[in-house]
Amino acid sequence: MKAVGQVASGNMLEMYDFMVFGYYAAAIGAAFFPSGNPQAELLLSFATFGAGFLMRPLGALILGAYVDRIGRRKGLIVTLALMSIGTATLALTPGYQRIGLFAPLLILCGRLLQGFSAGVELGSTSVYLAEIATEKTKGFIVAFQSASQQLAVVGAALLGVTLTSCLNTQEMAAWGWRIPLLIGCLIVPVLFFLRRNLKETKSFGATHAPPHFREVVSMLCAEWKIIGTGILTVMMTTTSFYVITAYTPAFGTRVLHLTSRESLTVTLCVGLTNLVLLPCFGALSDRVGRRKLLIAATVIALVSAWPMMNWLVSAPSFGRLLLVELVLAVIYSAYNGAAVVWLTEIVPPRIRTTGFSFAYSLATCLGGFTPTICTWLIQTTGDRSMPGAWLSLAALCGLVAACIARPYAERAQNT
Repeated sequence: MKAVGQVASGNMLEMYDFMVFGYYAAAIGAAFFPSGNPQAELLLSFATFGAGFLMRPLGALILGAYVDRIGRRKGLIVTLALMSIGTATLALTPGYQRIGLFAPLLILCGRLLQGFSAGVELGSTSVYLAEIATEKTKGFIVAFQSASQQLAVVGAALLGVTLTSCLNTQEMAAWGWRIPLLIGCLIVPVLFFLRRNLKETKSFGATHAPPHFREVVSMLCAEWKIIGTGILTVMMTTTSFYVITAYTPAFGTRVLHLTSRESLTVTLCVGLTNLVLLPCFGALSDRVGRRKLLIAATVIALVSAWPMMNWLVSAPSFGRLLLVELVLAVIYSAYNGAAVVWLTEIVPPRIRTTGFSFAYSLATCLGGFTPTICTWLIQTTGDRSMPGAWLSLAALCGLVAACIARPYAERAQNT
């Protein structure tokens, strides 16, 4: 379990940075994209948030092929280094009022660098955990990758609740939102220390001829059906995750007109729920099988997401938001507890990091824009329950993927 903590710690930092940006999207929008229109500022801020996801496929392809060649351990250190530069850029860039257009450009560059690094960070972490686990504990061990993200959600939300209690609205908008980003910078040296002591996995050590970049690209093209299935699988994961975490503070305050503290408290409860349940559902997938859990979670999401969201917006309150988000958190935990390890099992071992990361990254190019898409859908339709419709569409993608996917070992056995 020591290695699990060492690996998951860097993944936690990646998600911490993403969550902080999402939580303080309104303040970041006002600081770097001032327009006099709060909705336009929020939309531009979320668009910048989502822009990082567009770099993920490139990072997955380039860094993924690099990791499949040099090893899992070295790859985890490289991604952490790139991620830390992006974090520092977001934390230290002066606002628009001081440096003009350079401010939003630097913020965009920081997000793009974070996205490039994140393109393979999650894949490297998941593959490393899958390769050090036994067959009977693989779901449980790999679930700690997602659990580490929830720890980041909890930490960022708890810090947000504390800051909103200690600082007034003007102070938070002026400089308070930078504090969580600066804290992220301060924990980077600790994570470098933890990761440098990792050992290489036995599975990679047994690979005597790691693939070259050209071979990796060729294999990805040959396995396009698997990559497509992976994309559908991850759509449900990324969409549901961002609906219940990064989007909740803005949805609660700007759409439902609740207080910032109430919205962040809900996000904190969601993170704690996921933190506890993800390893439990990961272990359950080891016992009952991944496919059964994936199908059950997506079917429940399909029949409940839209009605629950309609119920919430019909009479918004802290209690209703908390209840809806917690139900969605249970659905997410059930699905993700099986989905991440399932993706490591359907991708060919020789390009496991690249294949996993590329499929995941392509899905997040759409799913990662969930806060932006939900904001736009609500503005366009005037229907505040549209996040439920978007989540239902993602659940349909996950259901289709669960029905058609097969593990690589099973396919190889039948050929």
